[in-house]
Amino acid sequence: MIYKSDIMKLAAGHQKTLRRIMGNPVPADMRWSEIEALFRALGAEISEGSGSRVRVALGGVRAVFHRPHPSPETKRSAVRSVRDFLLAAGLSAKGDFDA
Repeated sequence: MIYKSDIMKLAAGHQKTLRRIMGNPVPADMRWSEIEALFRALGAEISEGSGSRVRVALGGVRAVFHRPHPSPETKRSAVRSVRDFLLAAGLSAKGDFDA
């Protein structure tokens, strides 16, 4: 479970990343490194898979993402998947991310 108090403890940059992920429209210029840094700040376990795969576990939920390449920008569909993962891991869609 991701609590509001956990979000409020995040650095300003991580809070901004979270707001962008949860916002509308879904950003098309988000760097994967920002997303991965947010995962780490939230306490996620991250491990390398084969190729560009990245395994992430947070709040009892597991997901596999692909690091974008050769461009560092993450596609909108992948940002939506990150959003869905964070919601499944316990982030409330009711404004908990508005720190």
